[in-house]
Amino acid sequence: MWTDTHAHLDMEEFEKDRDLVIQRAKEQQVEHIITVGVDLESSRKAVQLAKTYTAVHAAIGIHPHEAKGFTEKSIDPIVALSDNDEVVAWGEIGLDFYKRYSPQVDQKKAFEAQLQVALDLKLPVIIHDRDAHGEVLGILKRLGKRDRFGVVHCYSGDMALASELFALGFFISVSGTISYKKAGVIREVASKAPLDRLLIETDCPFLAPTPHRGHRNEPAFVAITGRELARLRGMSEAKLAEATTTNAKYLFKI
Repeated sequence: MWTDTHAHLDMEEFEKDRDLVIQRAKEQQVEHIITVGVDLESSRKAVQLAKTYTAVHAAIGIHPHEAKGFTEKSIDPIVALSDNDEVVAWGEIGLDFYKRYSPQVDQKKAFEAQLQVALDLKLPVIIHDRDAHGEVLGILKRLGKRDRFGVVHCYSGDMALASELFALGFFISVSGTISYKKAGVIREVASKAPLDRLLIETDCPFLAPTPHRGHRNEPAFVAITGRELARLRGMSEAKLAEATTTNAKYLFKI
């Protein structure tokens, strides 16, 4: 059984056929799907989706793209959502110095504040890190090692960075990008990282794996990513599925 640890099922790309999307995931033996909020509205939708579909769980938080003008009060209504049993993580949060839709100072303020809230709530964090490896790692190191700290999703760093994250109590998650020809670094990390530190995801509707690249991604395709990861590691699909799902259940308490 597979687990898609990062999806965005609330997005408009799924409005017309969400029921069918979730049914197709079930047919591909996808046991759990974590749908991830990026702001207050999508966090609310994530919780509602988790209440509607038994296979779906929710994460809540403010994405770095949405951090412009962030204040401590920005997260108060999201904190209120954490009372729902369907909420299994805080995220996605982090830093994105590539697109820079929000000023870096606001991104850092939002990231650090949400990390502290997540720790207070005893929720693992789901981290977005794009072109900000050093800054993200520096902030996490100041908090020290934690049990069930969280996951850096759609991992794009090298093995050296991954090792530092593992030492802090983090998992890394690989997406359909490991099926891309030019993804040599992440393919190497995926093949060498400790199995008990690996998760898989779709990040749907984005980053569909080959042969669906360029089209809408969906949770059913996490099985394609899982098969590619198993091939890279020279192990059976069944054992890879069991290991990554066990990791997800441990981290998110599902």
